[in-house]
Amino acid sequence: MSPAIFAAMCSATASSGRRWDGTPARPSRSRALRVAHDSPTRLIRSAQPGRCRDCGNRIDCCPHAYADTAERTVALHPQELPATAVPATSRWHVSSGTAHPAHDGTPWCRIPHTALCPARKAPAAPTPQITTLRRHLALHTRSLIDNGTFTAHPTPPAPAAGLAPAERCRPTRPAVQLLCVRYLAPHPIDALQCVSQTRQRRRCTRPILDPKAPAGTWTLLPAATPSGRQCALPAGLMAVYDLTHLPYTEQLRWRHQHCPDHTASRAADLALAQWEPFDPLLHHQHIHPRLPQNSRTRPHSSTATPHESNPRPQPT
Repeated sequence: MSPAIFAAMCSATASSGRRWDGTPARPSRSRALRVAHDSPTRLIRSAQPGRCRDCGNRIDCCPHAYADTAERTVALHPQELPATAVPATSRWHVSSGTAHPAHDGTPWCRIPHTALCPARKAPAAPTPQITTLRRHLALHTRSLIDNGTFTAHPTPPAPAAGLAPAERCRPTRPAVQLLCVRYLAPHPIDALQCVSQTRQRRRCTRPILDPKAPAGTWTLLPAATPSGRQCALPAGLMAVYDLTHLPYTEQLRWRHQHCPDHTASRAADLALAQWEPFDPLLHHQHIHPRLPQNSRTRPHSSTATPHESNPRPQPT
């Protein structure tokens, strides 16, 4: 076939708008991701990208395969590693958007970020590949700090025995009562962040607690929640951030973990709501018999009055 005939055939095929077999050549149209109205979740991604609060490096938060564990999500390193370079106890794999703490038999696996975080203690007997990756992440953390894009917030040490009880009564994971259910929050009340997506396709940075919106009240409620278990439950009272007196829409906003600007927004969520159903047996270390320090000057319910008038010197 001569070059002229070949060029004529190509030009004729291109101008006709059809492929070589006669089918119409229609350009593919990109479609935007949308959330279906009947979807049980507003998430549009299986793994939620984020950054470690301790070192600032990138992580992927995936739902845990065992929802009844203490952590509902697990932070994984964004990239896969050779399975031979990761100890068997640290190998994870992601299947259908869910993280499983086991190896699936492939040459590659995922590793939790806690084993690589430079702000944490190195695991016992790390492999050379993990040591090199930890050093790389440490250099990246130092670069973020020098550029001013990340501020390290180290975990505060445990309070000494000689400190006054009033200095250590701010729970890091408070219990919250809303919609007739008691939940365990992942962070302090003023540190809970909105999970909605902004117009820049980033996670909203506003907190849930807004000074212009009605807030909850700290009160003392029984620590033993109703359950069908036939075992001994913790007795006594515990500090709970009560939201049951707020309107239903406000409680629903807290349950969805949205700021007031995204209460009625149709924007997708970029992270899962981090509420964990409170269990007095699994979360007994988060039971605090004293009210937070910043709430003792304000009036509370009748259950908190005896406690405020005669505080007990018990650590929380």
